[in-house]
Amino acid sequence: MRSLGTLLLVGLCLTVGGCLEREMTITSQPPGALVYVSDVEVGRTPVTLPFTWYGDYDIIVRLDGYQTLQTHASIYPPIQETPPWDLLAEIAPWTFTDRRYLHFDLHEATLPDDGTLIQRAEQMRGENLQPVKR
Repeated sequence: MRSLGTLLLVGLCLTVGGCLEREMTITSQPPGALVYVSDVEVGRTPVTLPFTWYGDYDIIVRLDGYQTLQTHASIYPPIQETPPWDLLAEIAPWTFTDRRYLHFDLHEATLPDDGTLIQRAEQMRGENLQPVKR
């Protein structure tokens, strides 16, 4: 009778599959920057969002008065998501949580002085006035 109970318990564990919850939290210094992940606006820092796949994510962080940061983050799977461990994780009766934290430091935007702006404008004007070669 005892082995039947054990067998039922093992059978129940095999039918109640595990789960994996994935989330990334993005922070910045200073906080309040607008974040885009793979060209989708996700909110202002600090922001936590679920993610579906592992791999590279394009990330853009913007804040008025600071240089826009365009970068990417590579998120690699944890051991329980690599073969053959992923099969065991699927049948485990508990939930795995994979939390990733990304932090970005923003740098203040610096405006060029008037002389530099005039020089760039004259250079662009000269380039635009040149005849087009066909």
